[in-house]
Amino acid sequence: MKHLNLPFSKRNPRQWRLFDIITAAFFAVVLLFFILLFTPLRDSMAASGRQTLLVTTTSDPRQRQRLVTLVESGHHLQPIEYCPADAVAHMPCEDPKRNSQLSREMNFYRERHCPLPEETPLCLIPPPNGYKISVPWPESLHKIWHANMPYNKIADRKGHQGWMKREGEYFIFPGGGTMFPGGAGQYIEKLSQYIPLKGGTLRTALDMGCGVASFGGTLLSQGILALSFAPRDSHKSQIQFALERGVPAFVAMLGTRRLPFPASSFDLMHCSRCLIPFTAYNATYFVEVDRLLRPGGYLVISGPPVQWPKQDKEWADLQAVARALCYELIAVDGNTVIWKKPVGDSCLSSQNEFGLELCDESVPPSDAWYYKLKKCVTRPSSVKGEIALGTIPKWPERLSKVPSRAIVMKNGFEADARRWARRVAYYRDSLKLELKPPAVRNIMDMNALFGGFAAALASDPVWVMNVIPSRKQLTLDVIYDRGLIGVYHDWCEPFSTYPRTYDFIHLSGIESLTSKSRYIHSQCSLVDLMVEMDRILRPEGKVLIRDTPEVLDKVARMAHAVRWSSSIHDKEPESHGREKILVATKPLWRMPSNSH
Repeated sequence: MKHLNLPFSKRNPRQWRLFDIITAAFFAVVLLFFILLFTPLRDSMAASGRQTLLVTTTSDPRQRQRLVTLVESGHHLQPIEYCPADAVAHMPCEDPKRNSQLSREMNFYRERHCPLPEETPLCLIPPPNGYKISVPWPESLHKIWHANMPYNKIADRKGHQGWMKREGEYFIFPGGGTMFPGGAGQYIEKLSQYIPLKGGTLRTALDMGCGVASFGGTLLSQGILALSFAPRDSHKSQIQFALERGVPAFVAMLGTRRLPFPASSFDLMHCSRCLIPFTAYNATYFVEVDRLLRPGGYLVISGPPVQWPKQDKEWADLQAVARALCYELIAVDGNTVIWKKPVGDSCLSSQNEFGLELCDESVPPSDAWYYKLKKCVTRPSSVKGEIALGTIPKWPERLSKVPSRAIVMKNGFEADARRWARRVAYYRDSLKLELKPPAVRNIMDMNALFGGFAAALASDPVWVMNVIPSRKQLTLDVIYDRGLIGVYHDWCEPFSTYPRTYDFIHLSGIESLTSKSRYIHSQCSLVDLMVEMDRILRPEGKVLIRDTPEVLDKVARMAHAVRWSSSIHDKEPESHGREKILVATKPLWRMPSNSH
């Protein structure tokens, strides 16, 4: 049988394809080698690989736990990876994408809803591109770097009302607001005709739905310390603007739960077009305001529904609730109403159109961590001690006077004050820590007890967020009686603030914040806590932690993992016990430009 001699083009096509594939693969490998060696794609692919590893590590709970264990033991030699670039303003418990799936009833979806630790990526929040060290106080009250918060929405929508405007590389804050476009100063001057804003009678204030906190910022010059809050909403990052300005603020929503404060905390409560429906749900929100307002304190509401067009019924209802609670009407000035809370037990009638009743003794007046709102009115007499305005000392005397609610520390109050004055002097003189502007303005004490650290700083132009862990004895009422401010919080969850909002974090007893207690029977990870502290802390900010040498050795290993530089020091000579002090600094690090 003859063999046919076929031309080359008619040879077996299968043989031809195999030869072609092998040749093409060889040249592709060579080409890829040169691309990786000589082009920026190499770095981009490496960053992509790191991010893929991060997602893999943190989306698998077992992998995440292994990483946490390695970091805690000091065997994870590389720093924890950075989060994606779009996470620069991430707040884990106020995540709009996650919370949008929840019920709209009573704004439940805008309250805190925290993911489980195993659902949270273990990564460090990056600063935005072009981030600069914050403008120091007091200049920051009037201008901040645009690059630190490049969000133009408020300036575009509210600039004509004096909220803020962009000028070059700054945001400028003229001090206005929706109800006071001429400036908070003029508005406060009007209020002072009816309220004793000067002289120390009023000290603690709560500004509800605060915008960029120009009201609270302006009150500081009167010696009044106002804590401002607003939800994370369509006004992009209004609380972040407030904190960048150096004004006390945090993210919160008056929805289905009590706000995280004890009863009778605030001498003044203020709403300027905050749009809280005070009379809705049988006046539940007005009842919560009443719980927080100190007897003899003042409530100011400006804007709807006060003498507002087409809101006659809402305005009538608001007045009816105030009358039912025996509030004294001080003034109605245009669209602003001012009431004064009675000092004695409420004269609440059993017959009122809102069905309001006094709380019985089973309802604790000051429990407020994830505590559902109650439709009953707190009896002033249920809060033990002399707490009414006029019976407590004026500021600044109230800072050093033993509060009547300080039952557990009456004998040690003066000793505690001396101890903290000694410690703060040691921080400054021996550890060379700057605890005032320009280096420091916003300070957090993560385990504040009675506010001794904050009290020792009261003469400096700084403010301290005193946090009382919900796992411990709830002493926040003492802090407010002293004329200081703070909140309840469980440090096994992220705090309700934006990234990069505090210059200095102080913490006595870090391990106790994650341990089981007689109040809470679960525990959490020190690694997660330190990653959260890093999220809160500004670049070049400092952390001071007091604890035993064994705990601080462990913390120092973890400090490396969150990219902090740290050192351990002896405590002040006069203090007893085995404590040592760790001081750490967060560097200003930037994401590689190709990692977006």
